[in-house]
Amino acid sequence: MKFKVGNEDASAEVKLAADYPDNSGIGVHYIDQYLKPLNAKADDFEVKAKRRGLKISLKINGTVGSGLMRRLDISEDPKIMLQAALKEAAKNAGYKYTLEERAFFFEPLQVT
Repeated sequence: MKFKVGNEDASAEVKLAADYPDNSGIGVHYIDQYLKPLNAKADDFEVKAKRRGLKISLKINGTVGSGLMRRLDISEDPKIMLQAALKEAAKNAGYKYTLEERAFFFEPLQVT
């Protein structure tokens, strides 16, 4: 069963502009604003997201998973790095994360 948690904050992309002050190399201001809509509750499903340094943490229904922003392994593009880190964090928490039409979805991983 898929759970929709929220929608992307399109205004976060402003913080990726070349003239926006960010010396982090990974777009920390963009990431912080992007993660805000992920802190949501939908029916019996709750997600909390936060960034600490290069680590993205997701707490999904009480289970915590984390992923890293990997500039060298994934991409120099903060959008691509963040999506990969979110997928990794969700997987480590036992869920599959997808972004469909600017909406966040989580689905429990199948236990084999």
